Amino acid sequence: MALLAALAPAAPAVAQVEDVVDIELVLAVDVSWSMDHDEQLLQRQGYVGAFLHPDVLAAIEAGDWGRIAVTYVEWAGAGLQQVVVPWTLVDGPDSAEAFAARLAAAPLGRLRRTSISGALAFTGTLFDDNGYEGFRRVIDMSGDGPNNMGPPVTEERDKLIEAGITVNGLPIMIRRSSYDPFFQITNLDVYYEDCVIGGFGAFMVVVKSADEFADAIRRKLILEIAGAKPQTIPAQQILEQGPRIDCLIGEKLWQRWRGGP
Repeated sequence: MALLAALAPAAPAVAQVEDVVDIELVLAVDVSWSMDHDEQLLQRQGYVGAFLHPDVLAAIEAGDWGRIAVTYVEWAGAGLQQVVVPWTLVDGPDSAEAFAARLAAAPLGRLRRTSISGALAFTGTLFDDNGYEGFRRVIDMSGDGPNNMGPPVTEERDKLIEAGITVNGLPIMIRRSSYDPFFQITNLDVYYEDCVIGGFGAFMVVVKSADEFADAIRRKLILEIAGAKPQTIPAQQILEQGPRIDCLIGEKLWQRWRGGP
């Protein structure tokens, strides 16, 4: 019997089962110098408040699995991204409060330049081996200016689309920054719609005043969690017909500011 046991093939190791969730959601938040302290504070409070709001909790509980995985990332220039709150399972009031508390306790970051492409490249890697298996993978990208550093934003966006990742947008159009007004554009909403967002069901929600911040963030989270979207120009239509704005406008503004052609 001992000989037979020794000759028998070893039982395969049991693979670790990943937590199945309705959505794997990356909240990618702009902390460049063009975002002043008041805007950053409103933005942070908006996300903290959203995860404590009953409508967001109801959207989570209404999902097929009733739970989501979420991580919070701050970004600015190329190579300047940091995970503020790592991947967290949110499946009810207790876990939502824990996520909100951890986010509220984190210090506010503030860094130079604006690399949406760098943020997309960085956040796109966060889905790998994160311990969760979601029906949808979404990056929620906020910002108040166009890409002006790193690769063209459309290149990184298209890589994510090919990988099955959706990029949604939260363009912030509250006011022109006193720090670098030269790099801000009046039609940031068109830029985000044509150059930043993409993938299945991609959409954006625009913030045009400070008092809209909390409502816009909450509304966007509910739409993302529920897999719904407001009526916008389909991202596929933009890809097929071409953008209505120069997707390299941020890079060109930076070059002109540096004295280039």
